[in-house]
Amino acid sequence: MIHCDAVLELSFVIAPVPRRLFGSFVEHMGRCVYGGVFDPSDPAADEDGFRRDVMELTRELGVSVVRYPGGNFVSGYDWRDGIGPIAERPARLDLAWRSVEPNTFGLDEFMRWSAAVDCEPMMAVNLGTRGIAEACELLEYTNHPSGTALSDLRRRHGTADPYGIKLWCLGNEMDGPWQTGHKSAEDYGKLAAETAKAMRQVDPSIELVACGSSNDRMPTFGQWEATVLDHTFDHVDYLSLHAYFQQFDHDQNAFLASAVAMDSFIDGIVATCDHIAAKRRSPKRMKLSFDEWNIWYESRFVGHTNLEWMTAPRLIEDTYTTLDAVVVGNLLMSLLRHSDRIDIACQAQLVNVIAPIRSEPGEPAWRQTIFHPFALTARHARGDVLRVEPRTPTIDAGARGEAPAVDVVATRDPGSGEYAVFAVNRHPDQNALLSLRMTSSPGLRVVEHVTLGGSDLLASNTSEHPDRVQPAIPDNRAVSAEGVLTAELPAVSWSMIRLAPEPS
Repeated sequence: MIHCDAVLELSFVIAPVPRRLFGSFVEHMGRCVYGGVFDPSDPAADEDGFRRDVMELTRELGVSVVRYPGGNFVSGYDWRDGIGPIAERPARLDLAWRSVEPNTFGLDEFMRWSAAVDCEPMMAVNLGTRGIAEACELLEYTNHPSGTALSDLRRRHGTADPYGIKLWCLGNEMDGPWQTGHKSAEDYGKLAAETAKAMRQVDPSIELVACGSSNDRMPTFGQWEATVLDHTFDHVDYLSLHAYFQQFDHDQNAFLASAVAMDSFIDGIVATCDHIAAKRRSPKRMKLSFDEWNIWYESRFVGHTNLEWMTAPRLIEDTYTTLDAVVVGNLLMSLLRHSDRIDIACQAQLVNVIAPIRSEPGEPAWRQTIFHPFALTARHARGDVLRVEPRTPTIDAGARGEAPAVDVVATRDPGSGEYAVFAVNRHPDQNALLSLRMTSSPGLRVVEHVTLGGSDLLASNTSEHPDRVQPAIPDNRAVSAEGVLTAELPAVSWSMIRLAPEPS
């Protein structure tokens, strides 16, 4: 058994937990919309065609914000195709995912759905094939009260009050050659800045996200951010980050260290943002929107050019394992650790497409393994994120070099005095004994301790066996005595431990 020592100190506050950190993503891709959130023919559908079982799981997941409608899809999308009487909406070719888009689910349906699941909408505008005028017109439709052509059109479509959408993405992955309307950093930066200025004239209260790099493997990574921020720094509130992870060549240790790579990625973007702030002698600290992240076995994807034209094809419906759930739990810990700069994060995507929720026609929707660490973190990470610096052995993480065997992050809710400790043991075959000294709050008791992993790392949940993998109470529960939390962490596992003050 390996040993890990750490200190939980009340004054080591990183930042308050941003509620928008627990976001998701609904794109018109594969079966995320059609057959996922929306399927009027399904027995589980309500009067709007929304699957009730998917809505129930979305609420259980704890999703706070949902980005829509893309993704690569948005760069060829005309939002007007998705409003008005459904029978009159045109079917279009979606070039991003080589699909036929029926447009039977659009903006107004999404807004009703997001209200039903109590999620904040995050809308993306098309800066690929369209531009400033269309972005402003969409904003007028959604946020202007009345008395103009587009606000009154919304009212005629049945929504009298403005939607009041606050979060807006200025395009999607515009650095990517795969993107319809791909642009250089210089061209995108100028367009994003002018779009931001024009949109703020329509509604000064909105928050805007500029596109960062699609991933840190892009040849323009770093330079893209610097150039875009040179143009947009004073006009946007956030810069986006996207990252997907997968296991390569059976290198389990490298995969388990994915959060180390995420930490490094975030730190690099923060450094670039602060470099631009220093150049401008500005006190502003640019916030980040990590609005696409997840595990995606991209190497299995055949590529969109090999797809047949059809509506809602089955695309990247990855089935996740216990091992994947451990890594997702650790990625959430990385996001919490950077909550001083990351205000928004969206796991991509919500249903069917590399998703925590899966559905099939006529069958109950079910939770994938990765559902559980997300739901538990969203439910219990409250109050402030506390910095924890564990002293731990390292493991050989293959392509990622050396990585700490144990990772720990914690939160404290000032209102209740409760703590949530999230811990991962990356060691491939040894349990870890975590000793966490609680210097400021010695009188705490363990009220919950659950673990994912430790065994059956390749097990998955399916429609036939939807609960095969779920959080379990370990045989050796964590104990708190004399100001020290002691917990045994199984090899290759993610754990959540909650502590509360002793009753007076």
